[in-house]
Amino acid sequence: MNIGLMGGTFNPVHLAHLRIAEEARALCDLQRVLFIPAADPPHKPLAGDVAFVVRCEMVRLAIAGNKVFELSDIEGQRGGKSYSIDTIAQMHTQYPGDELFFIIGSDSFFEIGLWHRYAEIFRLCHLVVVDRPGCPVVNPLELLPVAIRGEFRYSDSPRILQHESGRRLYILKGNPLDISSTAIRSRVAAGIPITSLVPPAVEAYIKEQRIYTECQLKKRKPQHRKN
Repeated sequence: MNIGLMGGTFNPVHLAHLRIAEEARALCDLQRVLFIPAADPPHKPLAGDVAFVVRCEMVRLAIAGNKVFELSDIEGQRGGKSYSIDTIAQMHTQYPGDELFFIIGSDSFFEIGLWHRYAEIFRLCHLVVVDRPGCPVVNPLELLPVAIRGEFRYSDSPRILQHESGRRLYILKGNPLDISSTAIRSRVAAGIPITSLVPPAVEAYIKEQRIYTECQLKKRKPQHRKN
């Protein structure tokens, strides 16, 4: 079985996340896509300090009714910093007979050399890199850290790199929506509707729980953490 792993803070989850997951599903023939909210992001503070359970609930509401999409709270259960390699390794153990496809945006791919034990990721799973607005992937090989660049070669397509382990790196052009969680939080704080940016159930939940309201964001100033 082909299983997609889509991580992120999902603060909040929005329509671009769902579009990316669907396009990755079609490209790689994924039978399941697991949405994995980060419990404690290692690279930057969580804006607004929105609780893990709240972000999980927004994901649950966003994917309800889609039989392929599933919520995984694995990073909340594990505790500690939410390093991608730890999650992938745990999933690799949990699904030993399945092919794992880790889905990330091109903005994250540009910084993958800064990730914790990044070189191991390419040996445990396939990587699906989705072009984000303003961050097109023109030459994926040149964007890889020099230390591991020699482990890759181009496949039968300029949008696919083959790793020496047999795993692949896919570049998904698609039609990503120009939506960001940062902009959504700002709109909510300013009292501007977000109807076209998130699923209706997520918008209703944000309103009911008063998430991202101006007074709440002031109360929840993020604490700067060291990686």
